[in-house]
Amino acid sequence: MNDEQFQLIQDLIQEMEKVVIGKRQVLEMTLTSMLAGGHVLFEDIPGVGKTMLVKTLAKTIQGRFARVQFTPDLQPSDISGVSIYNEQSGGFEFRPGPVFTTVLLADEINRTAPRTQAALLEAMSEGHVTIDNHTYELDENFFVLATQNPIEYEGTFTLPEAQLDRFLFRLAIGYPSREDELTLMNGQQEKALAEVQPVMTTQQLTALKLLVDEVYVDDLVLRYALALVRASREFPGVELGISPRGGIAFLKAARAYAMVQNRKYVKPEDLQTILPAVFSHRLILQGGLVSQRKMTEVLEGILQQVVVPIRKKS
Repeated sequence: MNDEQFQLIQDLIQEMEKVVIGKRQVLEMTLTSMLAGGHVLFEDIPGVGKTMLVKTLAKTIQGRFARVQFTPDLQPSDISGVSIYNEQSGGFEFRPGPVFTTVLLADEINRTAPRTQAALLEAMSEGHVTIDNHTYELDENFFVLATQNPIEYEGTFTLPEAQLDRFLFRLAIGYPSREDELTLMNGQQEKALAEVQPVMTTQQLTALKLLVDEVYVDDLVLRYALALVRASREFPGVELGISPRGGIAFLKAARAYAMVQNRKYVKPEDLQTILPAVFSHRLILQGGLVSQRKMTEVLEGILQQVVVPIRKKS
């Protein structure tokens, strides 16, 4: 990875910061997930700027943007697309659904039925959809940012653990600071979005994603990552810890995060930073539904329990 490619990543974040104000860490994590080939689940209250973030991201990478408001009556074909009979040609024509885009905002994904959820999650996992025995490839940079409200659960369909695992990160934007909110209330955000400039092409994004696996991971750091994963399975109060697939995703995300931090190698601090976003929706705690505070305590406990590796001087 050369200096020009590192600069592309920083330029993209800086351009997004013109619209998504005061949330650099969220932007870095979102870009990390995209570079790692993952998807993001935002569990956040309405009105904190999730749609604005997704629109800005799509514009900066010169990609297409689509948004789906999930409702109980939404059908799988409303997501994937449908074949319609054309009387003039005497055959069926495929009308692509909203998944045929670069960046998709899946708003309130837990408000639709499991069959429709599965249609989106299958597309996320496979990178294509199959309609009437025909397979249609999605954009090679297809990236989903799904949302769900952490407060309202009435009339919702909880995502099963296997489907939650499709998301690399679970993030929250949260409320802005006082000064940042003052700027937002002044109406500058919409104007800033209109003035956002493309930073990279989708082809350049694809090239960056191919470089993630080249980021160096020292054996000590690799063993530290494994120790954190295994500690999650044995920590008191945890019913189901991180799976081997989750561990692989953890390490890939660490590599991508190192790239975002202008480094060609992973540090233990990278693993510590991304751990809550990778682990929080994959861990199942004893006692059923638990508070976010309890989950935070468990994640902090795992980090404190595992010793950070230090290479001994020869």
